Amino acid sequence: MKITQGKIAELLEEPACGHNKTQEGKAKKTACQQQAQPGAAQGGCGFDGASIALVPITDAAHLVHGPLGCSGNSWGARGSLSSGSHLYKMGFTTDMSENDIIMGGEKKLYKGILEVHKHYQPAAVFVYSTCVTALIGDDLDAVCKAAAKKTGIPVIPVNSPGFVGSKNLGNRIAGETLLEYVVGTAEPEFTTPYDINLIGEYNVAGEMWSVLPLFEKLGIRVLSKISGDARYQEICYAHHAKLNVMICSKALINMARKMEERYGIPYIEESFYGVEDVNNCLRHVAEKLGDPDLQRRTEELIAEETATLEKQLAPYRARLQGKRVVLYTGGVKSWSIISAAKDLGMEVVATSSKKSTEEDKAKIRQLLGKDGVIMEKGNAPLLLKVIEETKADMLIAGGRNQYTALKARVPFLHINQERHHPYAGYAGMLEMARELDEALYSPVWEQVRKPAPWEQ
Repeated sequence: MKITQGKIAELLEEPACGHNKTQEGKAKKTACQQQAQPGAAQGGCGFDGASIALVPITDAAHLVHGPLGCSGNSWGARGSLSSGSHLYKMGFTTDMSENDIIMGGEKKLYKGILEVHKHYQPAAVFVYSTCVTALIGDDLDAVCKAAAKKTGIPVIPVNSPGFVGSKNLGNRIAGETLLEYVVGTAEPEFTTPYDINLIGEYNVAGEMWSVLPLFEKLGIRVLSKISGDARYQEICYAHHAKLNVMICSKALINMARKMEERYGIPYIEESFYGVEDVNNCLRHVAEKLGDPDLQRRTEELIAEETATLEKQLAPYRARLQGKRVVLYTGGVKSWSIISAAKDLGMEVVATSSKKSTEEDKAKIRQLLGKDGVIMEKGNAPLLLKVIEETKADMLIAGGRNQYTALKARVPFLHINQERHHPYAGYAGMLEMARELDEALYSPVWEQVRKPAPWEQ
């Protein structure tokens, strides 16, 4: 798939994206056209976004065609776990040198693909372009086609150089790549009336493993996972699902919409964070599949699981009740974590709307109420100011903000993709309560808030 100006414009003007559905004129594309600035691509570039979406495919090899830094600086940043092959954890790169840049890197790339195939026997090879190889004009598509013919396995070009745009655009490029080269290329052994796909779920810290047993109890089969803990083959027959369940609406919305157009698969957007959201997810999936008996069994399962969870959460709720929280994250988590905190009796006094769609922002406003603070942009000074003004007891954010929490002398919980604790589903809700309790009641905070000896 060639990345042309027309293709970039098409992805940025995605009709199913909340930014474009509700805005008109010049404002229509503003949020989707945020460009990564050269030398300051904070929050990720196009290459980063594509690799985040595709690397969790566990039995494929992921080969980065570019300088060593492009692979080394981003590899393993998202803690997606696997129940099978760990080939995806191997970092493959062509390690372009100055000579390769001058002479061209196509021969080196071809040789690299053959070497990966010989030594690791992957189900497929995803080859990622980078800024350097796109600028010198290496023909990724031609090399991959020749290598696929030679090896007999799929070799898939991912034309997502960092300079094309933001991480979100890279996510969408990954979705286009799967639609063009993978989805629809194989048939499952059998299908059922209850086959669904999970799209935009990356099994961070093994979160998906808390949710899959719920679907299994209901007799719902997750046909394809895109892409947490996925096998290449299962994505090939994703077109046979009866329903697509979008977990991160902003990342792969183009994929869900086009699968509805091409294969007639409807999609819904759901969240696995918080008791109410998990309940609603199960209900909505059962409703969309249209089986009254399934809906009855879903209500029984929800009642059983929530009753058990209520008993387990009771001691944590008593200690967390009324605690004030500042939430600084992006996308679907900007509202779904508010829902989870409310389930525990906590009050979210401020959150960010970074990387959130218009639907996300509407949910944030509804959950926060009129007194809640919504931060369009954030930095350390602003977060410190908000924490002080709202008298927050805690900051929930990504790892880079933990030092801000330390400066404010407030507890911190890591919520982004590098975390090591799963917070999805009923089991994840209990884990989140446990982590919040441990962070808030750590004895260290009483000590650090005391005046220093020389100040007494």
